[in-house]
Amino acid sequence: MSSAPKAAPTFSIEQRVPLASMTSWLVGGEAEYFAQPYTVEHLKEALLWARTNNQPVTILSGGTNVLISDQGVKGIVITLRKMAGAAVREENGRLHLDCLAGTSKSELLKNFLKYKLEPALFLAGLPGDVGGGVVMNAGVSEGFKPREFVEITDWVEVMRWSETKNDFEVVRLEAKELHWSYRHCEGWRPGIIVRAGLSWPLEPSADILQRVKQANQTRLTKQPLDMPSCGSVFVNPPGHASGRLIQESGLKGFTIGGAKVSEKHANFIVNFDQAKAIDIHRVIEHVKKTVKDQKGIELRTEVVYLGDWTGSAA
Repeated sequence: MSSAPKAAPTFSIEQRVPLASMTSWLVGGEAEYFAQPYTVEHLKEALLWARTNNQPVTILSGGTNVLISDQGVKGIVITLRKMAGAAVREENGRLHLDCLAGTSKSELLKNFLKYKLEPALFLAGLPGDVGGGVVMNAGVSEGFKPREFVEITDWVEVMRWSETKNDFEVVRLEAKELHWSYRHCEGWRPGIIVRAGLSWPLEPSADILQRVKQANQTRLTKQPLDMPSCGSVFVNPPGHASGRLIQESGLKGFTIGGAKVSEKHANFIVNFDQAKAIDIHRVIEHVKKTVKDQKGIELRTEVVYLGDWTGSAA
């Protein structure tokens, strides 16, 4: 007897939804309104609702590089984590992955590992999803090839408002049309990245699984992967490593509330004891000031602040 077809995922707009569990730091307040689309069509529906009701829109991607205010986020928060999935194909000597924006980097890792391809090595060290990977040009500091999203991205699709059509539409942009830099990608705004096309030559590396395992073991010894964090907090200034600058400034273990600079890796700020977002913010600001005072170097974060930070003193 054949089983009944699965029902399509339901989609609705909710109110007062806690956001902390949707971030890697596990902090932050509530969304005034909240939507979790499963499809590009769901996303369009949520955006039309926001436009009709004159509500600001905040996009929450994988939640790995964001700090959400304890006071929450006004308007509608749209998370793309359920808008996931990758179509895999071999074409013209390359492996192609056509991914929805919410597809996790771990899903990419599995596919590249299956074909024993080099991108698996740098992806093994990255949290979050494909959309965030493109926006941040996510990468690693090791001298891998490839080591950043710019090297594996062919195109992106962006949903944006069209004045001529008086509707939202999806536009495809080739990677060469975008402006890529260290931990940053521009040229796709305005809009929301909904899909990305990634590829790499079908040139298997026999020892890639062993090298991925070794890289993961090394990270376990050097990074506090057992505690909530956002990964590396600060971008490396030219000619310097942020973690080393912070360590040399005597800041390992510096604590405010439930947040502290990791003793294992100084470029990580961890939530070790039910931290609030304001605790993390204050640690960030103290680190920036101390490194500036001691080293004369201005640190810049990779962190995106979301929500109402009015009155949040450092």
